Amino acid sequence: MATVYDIIQGINQAAANAYDGAHDKKYSHDGKARKAGLKREEGDCIIDSRVMDGFNVRVSGNKLVLSYQSEITMKDFHDNSFEDDVRSSLNDIVKYLKKEYKSITGNSLSLAEKGKVDIHAQSMSRKRNWVQATQTFKIGGMNDVEAVGEPSKERLEQSFKNWLSQGRDSAKKPENVKNTKD
Repeated sequence: MATVYDIIQGINQAAANAYDGAHDKKYSHDGKARKAGLKREEGDCIIDSRVMDGFNVRVSGNKLVLSYQSEITMKDFHDNSFEDDVRSSLNDIVKYLKKEYKSITGNSLSLAEKGKVDIHAQSMSRKRNWVQATQTFKIGGMNDVEAVGEPSKERLEQSFKNWLSQGRDSAKKPENVKNTKD
């Protein structure tokens, strides 16, 4: 059974192994090619012109937030399958994370979708646009972690509650207090 720390460390290492150039075994640190489903993986990373895209993962409680960003052309933006292409890229990244996590830790990674894909497209110029997509997943095996945003439980000890309930006026005064107004 993996601890929460081991799961988070494995996810972060799997995401870190998708650095630019890792898709080609010539530039990989261990000689193994890794395809994360990004557009920049097409062609040679040194010789060919590059498409700027990438992804980021962050853990919030028992949820994994996957963010994807890429440059797109106006032609791609106006294509009817634009949202499907972005969802497909996110799915490819999730497959990569699961596969890489398994090779790093030896355990499987369970990710369940929570909510819809949030896609934002922005214009940088007449030719270039920028797309950002975010999707949230519930991480399996992280049952001991409290979800962020849940109401907190009362955890004050009884002695603190008694002390706070006394108030200022009924609290015992120190012996060295000599106030004439009392």
